[in-house]
Amino acid sequence: MASELTSTMTSVQHSTFEDSTETTIKVIQQTTGSSMTSSSSRTTSFYFTCMVLIVMVVGAAANGLVLYAMVVSKQHKKQVLIFNQNVLDFVNCLITAIVVSIQLSNFSVRGTGGYWLCLILLSHAINSAAYYGSLINLAAISIERYLKIVHHVWANNNLHNWIIYSVMGFTWISGIVISAALAIPSTTIINGVCYSGSFSLSEMGRKIYGIWECVSFYVIMLLIFFLCYGRILMVIRHQSKVMAAHSGQGSNTTQDQSNKMQTSIIKTMILVCVLFAITAGPASVYSLLINFHVLPADLNGLYVVWAFAYVYMCTNPFIYAIKFNPVKNVLLGLIPCKKSNIQGFEIGGNT
Repeated sequence: MASELTSTMTSVQHSTFEDSTETTIKVIQQTTGSSMTSSSSRTTSFYFTCMVLIVMVVGAAANGLVLYAMVVSKQHKKQVLIFNQNVLDFVNCLITAIVVSIQLSNFSVRGTGGYWLCLILLSHAINSAAYYGSLINLAAISIERYLKIVHHVWANNNLHNWIIYSVMGFTWISGIVISAALAIPSTTIINGVCYSGSFSLSEMGRKIYGIWECVSFYVIMLLIFFLCYGRILMVIRHQSKVMAAHSGQGSNTTQDQSNKMQTSIIKTMILVCVLFAITAGPASVYSLLINFHVLPADLNGLYVVWAFAYVYMCTNPFIYAIKFNPVKNVLLGLIPCKKSNIQGFEIGGNT
């Protein structure tokens, strides 16, 4: 979804900010099925581009703050995959903001240096790699939680630190490989404009790619979320019933703690699954419809679904990281009016 949207947006965007030649128009028509060079769309496209840029800046700032809080509170050593999630989202938002800023400036790329700039940066290869890695890491977090709660004994005996760090490395490598496989063979420069993406594939290739990307990075992701968190809820409810059966009339502390844990897991599941489904769904479906030529690629529509999808990157760090009291305390300490209350929060201890 990310590379398809960004590649299509790159082609369409340059057609609205520059005077297109016949060659450029042909490439755009192959990519989107229509020419979008009307002067009335330029102003609208500019504002939508600024909207995307604002979302990217907010996302980078949010993830940067959480990264800082996790390092200060030493949680980056305890919650490795969550820290890796925030790093991937931070890189994604930051690089995307840089690329969008360059595109707004009508930057022209030429020569060998321009080609490498186009391939590495302007083709969205870096942020697409971080995006794919982020989704794979999200699945890894869900599976890790599933193993630690549902198969607690097995996880304690077999889920060693080197496995977690290997998974972290795999998320980066797999994201880079997927992004490079699409960007390298398709990146080209036409009249100083950088083009890259699946538009270089045949019509059948685009359809196969669209189905693969939608299924792999949306449908399967949702299945992993619901299966893992659903099974976790079943186990916690069973444990809660067992504890309640063995607890005396005057011993409600254990049951209360279990109920709080269950509520926390339910809230996390709802936030992760529903927010991902809502924000990533329109972009995945829209990209698939474009590949099947059901809908033409409208520039403003692409900006809306793209920015909407990246809202998840802005809120994701707070879903996963602010659940930890040490991280929350550091973030609260950054607020001047809250500094005097930090001591009260610290009494709650670590989670």
